[in-house]
Amino acid sequence: MFKPKLKGKYVAIVAMGKSQLDYHMSISHSKEYDEVWAINSMCAVIKPDRVFILDPVSRFFETNDAGPQTKVLCKTLPKLKCPIYSCELDKRVPSLKLYPLEEVVQKTSCGYLNNTIAYAIAFALYKEVAGISLYGADFSYTTSVHFGELGRGCCEFWLAKCMAQGIDVSIAATSPMLDTNIPEKEKLYGYHRLENPPVVYLKDGELEITNFSEVQFEEEKPFGVSGRKDIPAIFGPPEPERY
Repeated sequence: MFKPKLKGKYVAIVAMGKSQLDYHMSISHSKEYDEVWAINSMCAVIKPDRVFILDPVSRFFETNDAGPQTKVLCKTLPKLKCPIYSCELDKRVPSLKLYPLEEVVQKTSCGYLNNTIAYAIAFALYKEVAGISLYGADFSYTTSVHFGELGRGCCEFWLAKCMAQGIDVSIAATSPMLDTNIPEKEKLYGYHRLENPPVVYLKDGELEITNFSEVQFEEEKPFGVSGRKDIPAIFGPPEPERY
């Protein structure tokens, strides 16, 4: 299936955390993306242009290691027509493509990739997209805090590399990624203890810093670190998910 060049395009990456609901809200409010990329079993929920599943798909067909994702992926993957990037090919899934690992590592000068979402973000950097809207990448765990910290740290690292290259980064309003769901007054550690703390905000496309009392925010919920106003969701905090 032919896919157009991604350079200069705006993509949504949708993972399985609870802030995926912000994506559905954005679609219902007429927000558009040049492409939408699904992480793992989100490919059974949304209409993806690309899918990223870095585990060998044999994991789903031959084991129950993926838990509740197993059945839906076994049913969905063979039917998908869009590219599905993974670490190996499998004749049971005709649309599988090998993730361009060597090319991504060489172009980005980095091999720090410890979860599937990070691979998708690195792919976006490799393809020189103009903007990323990230949904469902929450990494909030009560039973495996270490795993959550590793995944979130790796994704935030790649998001920083994207921002350093001028890629517009927007995070789901309810996601903890890049502290997006933290109240404005609490974002700057240390200063958050002051009665009228300084806050960082976007004005005319540039970051400004001033005291909280002097800034009029349009919404109580933050919209994302680089200012693209994704529609905030009205749901509760993220629940544990693995990627």
